[in-house]
Amino acid sequence: MKNYETKKIRNIAIVGHGNEGKTTLAEAMLFNAKATDRFGRVDDGTTTTDYDPEEIKRQISISSAIAPLEWNEHKINVIDVPGYFDFVGEMLGALRVVDSAILVVGAVSGLMVGTEKAWDYCESHVIPRMIFINQMDRENANFTKVLDQLKEKYGTSIAPFQIPIMEGGEFKGIIDALRMNARLFDGKEMKVAPIPESMLDEIEPIRTMLVEAAVETSEELMEKYFEGEEITEEELTAAIRNGVLDGDIVPILCGSAVNNAGVQALLDEVVNYLPSPCDRPSFKGTNPKTEETIRREMKASEPFSALVFKTIVDPFIGKLSLFKVMSGELNSGATVYNANKDLSEKTTALYTLKGKKQNQVNKITAGDIGAFAKLQQTETGDTLCDASSPIVYKGIEFPEPAISLAVVAEKEGEEDKVFGGLNRLAEEDPTFVIETNTETNQTLISGVGEMQLDVVASRLKSKFGVGVVYNEPKVAYRETIRKSVKAEGRHKKQSGGHGQFGHVWVEFEPLSDTEQEFEFVDKIVGGVVPRQYIPAVEKGLEESLSNGVLAGYPMVGLKATLYDGSYHSVDSSEMAFKMAAYLAFRKLEQADPVLLEPIMKAEVIVNDEYMGDIIGDLNRRRGRILGMNPLEGGLQCIEAEVPQAEMFKYATDLRSMTQARGSFKLTFVRYEEVPGNISAKVIEEAKKEAE
Repeated sequence: MKNYETKKIRNIAIVGHGNEGKTTLAEAMLFNAKATDRFGRVDDGTTTTDYDPEEIKRQISISSAIAPLEWNEHKINVIDVPGYFDFVGEMLGALRVVDSAILVVGAVSGLMVGTEKAWDYCESHVIPRMIFINQMDRENANFTKVLDQLKEKYGTSIAPFQIPIMEGGEFKGIIDALRMNARLFDGKEMKVAPIPESMLDEIEPIRTMLVEAAVETSEELMEKYFEGEEITEEELTAAIRNGVLDGDIVPILCGSAVNNAGVQALLDEVVNYLPSPCDRPSFKGTNPKTEETIRREMKASEPFSALVFKTIVDPFIGKLSLFKVMSGELNSGATVYNANKDLSEKTTALYTLKGKKQNQVNKITAGDIGAFAKLQQTETGDTLCDASSPIVYKGIEFPEPAISLAVVAEKEGEEDKVFGGLNRLAEEDPTFVIETNTETNQTLISGVGEMQLDVVASRLKSKFGVGVVYNEPKVAYRETIRKSVKAEGRHKKQSGGHGQFGHVWVEFEPLSDTEQEFEFVDKIVGGVVPRQYIPAVEKGLEESLSNGVLAGYPMVGLKATLYDGSYHSVDSSEMAFKMAAYLAFRKLEQADPVLLEPIMKAEVIVNDEYMGDIIGDLNRRRGRILGMNPLEGGLQCIEAEVPQAEMFKYATDLRSMTQARGSFKLTFVRYEEVPGNISAKVIEEAKKEAE
């Protein structure tokens, strides 16, 4: 493929709800452009962009994949994006570098939550878009119903460029409202034909609506239109393009990707109406040396800069870093400066990717997308640039993990391989996080949803040859006491030669603030416990705190006053007094010990219609509702305090309650006493585990 200048490039993401035919559409586009010699099928696992074994097995997209093609003297970089919410990080990475998007909507299913979310993400990234109503070949396909849904949701920006020709419930072709002709589908391809007379009355008002939307983008054209002058096709095209670039016009096209009907027309309109990289505003960044704000134009003449938007890890070929050139040009073998890490990386070969295939190239220019192999320090979201003109672009904002599971190696002795593999997979997917909880001694992996973590386990098996077992995370409980008690600790041991002797009296009291772990007070008078042994008593008590008397959880909110004791001039030692302190600590069983649990603040954002269900569910989880704050777009933020133990699977439950429209955030607030019935179960389980 030749090197295209920036204005001849189109970077598009294909987005939408799962199972609406996005991957099939990408495949049809490649096939029409002769970028592939056969039309791959999702069911057969032969598509270009779904090449991962997990994608083939599950028949869904899991990773975003790029596939370039040439059409009408332009290069189109198509990024096929997963529709399932667990893989939203893939969409956010792609939307950071594309210049436009095609939202795929099913002609039967209509406007789904995945489409709504994709639209919202495009809005927040200020990305022009068009909508392709797919699967027109299916029984019960209803273009008018879907169009009405889109108009109701998104208003006057919705502009049908085409309407389908249906005969006896079958999809026969499309009518082009711009060029006022028909394209009839003969089973293999679309052929241009006159508009059927029976449909002229139907297309005329749509044509008028389109012309009116176009002239509204220009005062000059509006004047011309109201004076009854004819608007030329060139003027109309330019006006519509301006409207699309500004987001005022969202073209609606239709077809059947699986039958390759309407896809060539879609490719034509991508070239005609969607922006090139140089149609987009200049990019703002920061000079890492001076912290000043600087801007770069998407021009080959500017200093080189690029943003890494995706990392692919392969056990055989190593790491691939996918990037978009934001300014300047890049030649193969160049040394690039990583402005985030403040280091230079020597590059080897320069590639473009088509699915899993790597094509070596000599140069990549502003606006185009490429890949480096084996950059050691570079991560997703980093800026690469010319060291003499450094710049850091804003990275990619990924969602916080919503679900956590404890992970252990399936086979003993494979821990290193498991955690090595997990860390490699975390390089690929920034929404997947690994951490060790020192309190519960568990390694936790966290992600957006259960399917994502299931895929992680499968990929570990297929890529790195190791298995894992997932368990529920343990709650980091605490223990404290509710009443004061005076406790004696006496350690005496005689075994020939020097013995061991330490003897203390300690008064234990609850502190009013359980966030304060421990307070030690020395009230020894008259040297009953010699000065040199008092630090040993304090240390013995501090070390005992990690293993409480109820269920072995750490003890907090404890004040210990050493007020009496005795010693032996020969047999006493620091170790003996540490042991005496430990024995006194064990008598806290008499101080009415209780279990404490972590309380989280939950901020749940949902549509108005789900409020009752969400509040009822939080109450069932022992939650306390703190209040509700209205947000834009008919959303509400419900604030509540809920025990952490009740929230481990909340991501999955919230998704099913709100049809995946809800989101939430948890933050730790404090510890609170566990109700008696639950406390008894926790203590019983802890004792069983200890045995």
